[in-house]
Amino acid sequence: MENRYVPNASFLSKFKPHNFTLLLILTIVLLSAGLPTQAATRASQTILNPAQPKKSAYPKIVIYTVSWCPHCRELKEYLTAHNIPFINRDVELDPAAMDQLVQKYNTYGVPVVVLGNDQEILKGFTPTEFEKAVTRVHPGSKP
Repeated sequence: MENRYVPNASFLSKFKPHNFTLLLILTIVLLSAGLPTQAATRASQTILNPAQPKKSAYPKIVIYTVSWCPHCRELKEYLTAHNIPFINRDVELDPAAMDQLVQKYNTYGVPVVVLGNDQEILKGFTPTEFEKAVTRVHPGSKP
């Protein structure tokens, strides 16, 4: 025959409600005593002197594209592969970009590359034309 302990109601009846409260408070105190306080874990802050942002070797570049266009994909891959920063405006997802493409740049075709502050606008993409335009807008830069 096995000896098993089976709790019964008479065992629990020995505890009064204030005993449960006391037990709960004691448990919280013991658990929190082992945890470091926020003030103790907060190390003194290191004073950072962030470097000034590097002046870009390229002018501001905004491209107007769509996701399914192979020429747009080639343009984005070229810029990414050469670490050239750019802003991509997908004219299918951004109605304002489409309006700007049609009204300001007078085209429905993509890709369109805008260099600087509208200093050069390329409709379509070839690496050689892009490099020439970048040189005209930002002399001394080399893609």
